[in-house]
Amino acid sequence: MSSTSPSERTSLLPNGDGRNLSESDNSFLHRTSVLLKAEGETSHYDSFMFFVFGSWVNVLLVFVPMSVIAHKLDWDAALRFSFSFLAIVPLASLLGTATDQMSAKLGQTLAGLLNASFGNAVEIIVGIAALMQDQIVIVQNSLLGSILSNILLVLGCSFLAAGMKFKESNFQVTAAQASSSLMTLACITLIIPAAYNSVKPPVETLLTNPLSVNPGVIDPERWSGLLIISRGTAVLLLGVYVAYLYFQASLKSHAYLFQADTENQEEEEPRMNIVAASISLLLVTIITAFCADYLVASIEEFADRYHIPKPFIGLILLPIVGNAAEHVTSIWMALKGQMELTIGICVGSSIQIAAFVVPLLVVIGWISHHELTLFFANFETIAFFASVFLVNTLIQDGKSNYMEGLMLLTLYLVIALAFWVS
Repeated sequence: MSSTSPSERTSLLPNGDGRNLSESDNSFLHRTSVLLKAEGETSHYDSFMFFVFGSWVNVLLVFVPMSVIAHKLDWDAALRFSFSFLAIVPLASLLGTATDQMSAKLGQTLAGLLNASFGNAVEIIVGIAALMQDQIVIVQNSLLGSILSNILLVLGCSFLAAGMKFKESNFQVTAAQASSSLMTLACITLIIPAAYNSVKPPVETLLTNPLSVNPGVIDPERWSGLLIISRGTAVLLLGVYVAYLYFQASLKSHAYLFQADTENQEEEEPRMNIVAASISLLLVTIITAFCADYLVASIEEFADRYHIPKPFIGLILLPIVGNAAEHVTSIWMALKGQMELTIGICVGSSIQIAAFVVPLLVVIGWISHHELTLFFANFETIAFFASVFLVNTLIQDGKSNYMEGLMLLTLYLVIALAFWVS
């Protein structure tokens, strides 16, 4: 029986598929070439054309260079804030588009990780920009505002819109309750630091200015305790969120609870190839970071000059910008009777912020020596608790109508009014 004599190109160990190393390299190079050339997928040109001209919201991209010019030339604070504010609206939409297009080409696990990373990229970018400038109040209020806008404003509008078209809408109650339970846990993690801070009599400065939560206001011993509680809780919440991703996405766990009825739905083909979507996601993330930095830098002067409460800017205005695309999508899905998707967008996005973005920023602040805690002012904590309580009450029966939407919107307007006069 003949055998081939070994040479310098012969591999020491055989590959599992019987090919030698050079064939394996060629196969890898071939796959890479196919990926870069987008063979069998939408062309690069068509992908980028869809990305830029696929939505009317992208008309607002003209404010991106205007934001840069206004910042560089130090125009009036109102112009700098407004241009940056409007520039982030299409950028948030583009981030969502690129994320969705990439998710369509990836498996469930990678898609879940991608959505966890970029699903609320605007909130993360704005939060980091504010954190690096020590705008702790803006960080806390913008994150809390994003949660409240999703579970009150967007969910309320979706219930109201669906109620105008259908007498009653139904959704998977078990999945909704699982999601709302995690939201309740996140709410409790904000109540505990506030309760800890209330153990000792508050100092005089805290009574006169409860929004100024920093080591200069709270005595060092209590502040140290708040940091330990917040950082430990942040790490635990991140672990719970990872487990929730597995619970939601893994077929071996409980993914079936979160699957909407797709019998009458046509599967939508991806409009972008994976390379174009990746490049677009990277570029838009970088541009959004600059615009967010300009926006945060203009808030202080804008609020002082035009007498607009800073908590109102953080809690009401910034979340509307970051979640504009999600707002439209959620209401549109509700009008089509796809309430599972609506619940997934509103409650799912809120969970992502409460159990992922907030703990992540606490950890980033820990690493960068910017002391962000989970201790929100008492008023913000009570508003958050009341909102979660109302949402849990309304979705526990698995049904929705226009009256429930009206109740959610009313609570949101009451909270917005309270923050305007705060």
